[in-house]
Amino acid sequence: MIVILKHGTKEDKKEQLISWLKSQGVDIHISVGSYQTVLGLVGDTSQVDKDLVASLDIVDSVKTVSDPFKCCNRKFHPDDTIVTVGDVKVGGGNFCMIAGPCSVENEEQIVGIAKAVKASGANMLRGGAFKPRTSPYDFQGLKATGIELLKIARQETGLPIVTEVMGVNDLPLFEDVDVIQIGARNMQNFDLLREVGKLRKPILLKRGLASTIKELLMSAEYIMAGGNEQIILCERGIRTFDDYTRNTLDLAVVPLLHELSHLPVIVDPSHATGVARLVRPMALAGVAAGCDGLIIEVHNDPMHALCDGAQSLRPEEYDSLCRAVNGIREVVTK
Repeated sequence: MIVILKHGTKEDKKEQLISWLKSQGVDIHISVGSYQTVLGLVGDTSQVDKDLVASLDIVDSVKTVSDPFKCCNRKFHPDDTIVTVGDVKVGGGNFCMIAGPCSVENEEQIVGIAKAVKASGANMLRGGAFKPRTSPYDFQGLKATGIELLKIARQETGLPIVTEVMGVNDLPLFEDVDVIQIGARNMQNFDLLREVGKLRKPILLKRGLASTIKELLMSAEYIMAGGNEQIILCERGIRTFDDYTRNTLDLAVVPLLHELSHLPVIVDPSHATGVARLVRPMALAGVAAGCDGLIIEVHNDPMHALCDGAQSLRPEEYDSLCRAVNGIREVVTK
């Protein structure tokens, strides 16, 4: 249920209503816009007298929300959420470029790539320290050492760092990480979602390999229910019957998520295609679809990368892509 207050409602009247609604056993999600304030009622609203609330002189209207996701629903929060990472903003017209290698391999590699992508226009650095791999014999990442190397790259370049957490037990290692990524395989790891919901740190939430849009939003709801509203949704392709690409990039999800939710949406064309030559056209298509950012894998020597070299751009290719992205954005933002 959402309660829309009339424009110009006095603060004391609003607080009285919120206090009474909370006494009915529901939580209140407050969204203050330029022309109206929306109170989102989360929980068992069956005890709330809808007609009584609608009759109050400060209430413009009362609506029932049937969607199972509440906190991340645009009906609850009409204005775009802007996620702030240091000096970088994502959403609400702010575009982010996240780039870096699939895996952190050594200091020279991660620092060199960080400097290169920053020079091209990236404003966040990605790099895997913990790697979920299909085969137990593949490179699993440098783990804690990888995070320390990411910190060195951040110190050298000033770029905020984005890296993936694999489990609840590893969270203490991520205290100094700027953005914690929840990967596709962990999108429905509900214990992990609950724990990052307790943090006040931006979360990059990737869509699962075979997850519906509703399931992605419900995973975001788990995080928001814990009090963490700093969430960036990521479309990274879903598994279909086709085998020419690693996954199938579902770009229709970008405008659809913007309709359903106030959270920013970015696109990962690297994992979606798995083929370096396809990353550029699909990245540009994502920008044209209205995404709030891109996360791209970049490696200085893809042929010898320890992980996902086939989908990684070289620094000079990324530089060319960044210029093309700026051109597309000039068109779509007019």
